Amino acid sequence: MRHRGFEIAKGYEDKGISLPVRKTKNSAGYDIAAAEDITIPVYKPGIKPTLIPTGLKAYCEEDEYFMLVNRSSGPKKGLLMANSIGIVDSDYYGNIDNDGHFYFQFWNVSDHDLEIKKGDIIGQVIFQKFLITDDDNAEGIRIGGFGSTDK
Repeated sequence: MRHRGFEIAKGYEDKGISLPVRKTKNSAGYDIAAAEDITIPVYKPGIKPTLIPTGLKAYCEEDEYFMLVNRSSGPKKGLLMANSIGIVDSDYYGNIDNDGHFYFQFWNVSDHDLEIKKGDIIGQVIFQKFLITDDDNAEGIRIGGFGSTDK
């Protein structure tokens, strides 16, 4: 039985994407690389965050989610995650809108455009369990991809 893991997202099968790994046995996070070269422009008011494709999707158990978190070196380079952390629910995997492909979204607060190269480590994924309240009765089913729960 599979519990949690990574797969290559549709459309990225032949693009040389590597599955994430932890660097040490006590690391909480799996290092995630950019799937393509991208330039992140310097932040200006009104600018949208830059989405960086990973070419990956991740699966986990129904009572789990995974967090997308910045690297500790990210802010030193001027990279700030637009949503501080990303929470990806288990039902995001394999959805019809985008196959479960997850992205990182960054603002660049440095004084120059930042060049991200394919294969650069841009963040980490950490898998977690979650708890629900005694009176929880959620029965909705995800029918969309990125940001779909607030549509």
